[in-house]
Amino acid sequence: MSQQSLYERLGGYEGIVAFTNDLLPRLKADPQLGRFWQNRGDDGVARERQLLVDFLCANAGGPMYYTGRNMKLSHKGMKISERDWAIFLEHAGATMKALHVPQQECDEVASFVSSLKPDIVEV
Repeated sequence: MSQQSLYERLGGYEGIVAFTNDLLPRLKADPQLGRFWQNRGDDGVARERQLLVDFLCANAGGPMYYTGRNMKLSHKGMKISERDWAIFLEHAGATMKALHVPQQECDEVASFVSSLKPDIVEV
């Protein structure tokens, strides 16, 4: 019997949408991270949210195909600092806690997200 994919264990598409629905308002409301969404139209934010859902689904073993740019290109010039990264991780952890994500899945998500750091943090 094969183990379920991380995508399935996170609740599939609906679970990942729930994650982004909880996480993005936290990030936008954060005094330091909110600057990344200033002067962004609702349509642009909605598109970004859908790209995030697709990216997470595809990388967790789901049936989605991510059509966005790679992480390095997507974040180039944003001047995301180590402090920004740490705050993001705190919010992601709080979201997983709020959604009662089991520890094994939290650890797998954290490992994956950590692998993206060199492509996201610039300064």
